[in-house]
Parts: sequence; structure tokens; C-alpha cells
Amino acid sequence: MKAKKALALVCTLAILLALSGCTPSGSSSSSRSSSPAASQSSAKPSSSAASSLPDEDSSISDGLDSSLDESDSPTMRTDFTEIGALSGEALGWGPGGPVDNENRSQGAIAYQEKYGKYDAYFIAPSSENIYLTFDEGYENGYTADILDTLKEKGVHAVFFVTMPYAKEQPELVRRMIDEGHIVGNHSNKHIAYPSLSLEEAKEDLMSLHQYMLDTYQYEMSLFRFPEGNFSEQTLALLQSCGYKTLFWSFAYKDWYVDDQPNPDQALASMLKKAHPGAIYLLHAVSSTNAQVLGDFIDGMREAGFVFSDFK
Repeated sequence: MKAKKALALVCTLAILLALSGCTPSGSSSSSRSSSPAASQSSAKPSSSAASSLPDEDSSISDGLDSSLDESDSPTMRTDFTEIGALSGEALGWGPGGPVDNENRSQGAIAYQEKYGKYDAYFIAPSSENIYLTFDEGYENGYTADILDTLKEKGVHAVFFVTMPYAKEQPELVRRMIDEGHIVGNHSNKHIAYPSLSLEEAKEDLMSLHQYMLDTYQYEMSLFRFPEGNFSEQTLALLQSCGYKTLFWSFAYKDWYVDDQPNPDQALASMLKKAHPGAIYLLHAVSSTNAQVLGDFIDGMREAGFVFSDFK
């Protein structure tokens, strides 16, 4: 009799766990213990992020090689049972280092091959298609100019916003949506996700997701880790919640508002380090980026590249 009761209890718990999912307020049991949420950090890439430096409607997923084939993606349960068994080691991302004969970061290619199965993108497939992204930790007065330039040039970008930005800049966020750009999830509190439990990370992710849905009737589907800090566990968590994770294959030190790069030198670096399938990370707080954006778009097009929508 005791054995039957025990078996019934186990079955009930299994059913409850299987029903848990990626909901903003839902709770799940994490198999990974970690410290409480860390304090908010500045909106910039990881310190390891050194300069590395079809048609307009092409999807980034078109022509993905076999390493990113959908059939290779693991099936993850949102109760964290399988996710928690993966490595929780915190990893930084920066596409510095050697490049191949197409000027592509070999580190980006290696990470793409290793982690692409989690719907993570460090670099896109080798083609003329490239992707423009902006991180929006806070507003510094340049986003409207950036949007003006993008509209003039007929280019769409991905704008990764935090919760404070989404709340404080409704007109700019609405304009991003109305003008056909993608608004990506850059987390609620801009905390390094590997420092959180899986449950805490999911709550942070989905709180912004739900706010955008409730406030703007907009459903987010792309995520960028604060400062590029991630782990295999958190990649799998994002995938289980229906997100694709977007890193970058080009970045440069553009986020210090009081120490902005020389515009001519910045433009030269952005063009020199162009490569097939590039994912550009620029910070919208940068006066330099706002100043050179139009010339950058023109220069890349003259070189044969196509600014494409990330889908």
C-alpha cells in the first residue's frame, strides 16, 4: 500500500513538472544553485569584446549549414531538468583574434559551430547578407537620428532594449516597431545571466517579454546577453522559452560617451573589418555611430554587402 502511494506521488510530481513553462510569473525548480541577482552593470559588451572589426528581405536562417540544422537542436524541457545538467560555466564573448580568408573571426565561427544548436548566432552564414544591431541600455539623445538615417537608407536593424528603456522611451520604442525594426530583449535589469539561477534568469527574461506584449502588443523573439556573458545552460534556457540568441561578429569601443572614437577612424575600422555574414553591434548612445551611420551603410553597399532583416 505504501509503495502504491509513493508511486502515485511520483507520477503527480512528474506531471506538474512537465506542465511548467516559460511564463512571466510561473515558477520552476532549478537544479542549479547560484547567488542572488547581481547588481546592475553598465550597458556594454564584455571586456573581451575587442574590435574585430539575396535581397533585402533575406532571412538569416536561409542557407544555414548542417551544424545549425533544426534537427540538431536538442529538445529541452522547461522544468530545467535537462537544462540544469548542462554546463553553467560563465563565458564571455568578444570576436577578437585571428580571422580566416574571408575576414571572419575564427572565434565566432568556432562558437557558432559549438553553440548554434541552441538557436544562437555569433556570425551568420557566409554570404553578402549582413545584419545591423544596436544595444539600448539608456537613451543619450541619438536614437532618433539613427532611426532617421535608417529610414532614409531603407535599412532595418535590431534594437535590443532593457526594461528601463522600454518604460522611459515609449515614443522611440513605438517608432522602432512602426518603422519595421526588430525590438530585441536585452533583459530587464542588465544582469549577467550566468550569475543567476535558471529560475531567476527566466523571470528576468519573461518580465520584459510580458511588458512589451502588454504595453506595445509586441512579442519579442530575439535576445542579447548583457555584456555578452552567457553559459550553455542559459543558451538552452533562452531556446526553451522560444528565443533566438544574437551575439555579434563586430564590435568596437563605442559605449564610453565621454571618450568617443574619432569618426573617421571608426568608419575606416567598420568598413575594413567587414566580412560575409557579419553581425554588427553598435551602441546607440554613441555620437560617433550616429554621425557615421549613413556613410557606413553607403560604404558597405558599395562593397557589395546587403543589409538584411534578421528573422
